[in-house]
Amino acid sequence: MSQMPDEEQFQFDKSALVQEEVFTDMRSGQIRRLTPLTVSGEVDTSQPVRYVGQTQVMTNAGALPLSFELEVDSLEAACDAFGDAAKKALEDTMEELKRLQREAQSSIMVPGQEGGRGGGMGNMGGPGAGGMPGGGIKL
Repeated sequence: MSQMPDEEQFQFDKSALVQEEVFTDMRSGQIRRLTPLTVSGEVDTSQPVRYVGQTQVMTNAGALPLSFELEVDSLEAACDAFGDAAKKALEDTMEELKRLQREAQSSIMVPGQEGGRGGGMGNMGGPGAGGMPGGGIKL
């Protein structure tokens, strides 16, 4: 049975209004300018305008979307910072994917690793590696 979302999930946050403008060079990606607004629709000068870059990189698994904050105060500065910020976002994303892959690999149960039988990663395939003929699974 599916669970219905609560009413609070659909409440519009009037204190977090922004006007979004999208700029693109039709090649590298997009820059979103997020201008804070008051509930009356006026520019809220007490909050900074934010710039967010977006692009995608093609991989063997398909398109990898990247989104990154641009710590600047103008559209021109956002254009200038876009390339370096995109490269940094890609590096950070690749590191995170590698970390997740390591975590997934370390959680795989391999015969011979459960409790003191001397199986360990360095002893895969030797005697006592899970009691399986041929020494178990080799990675």
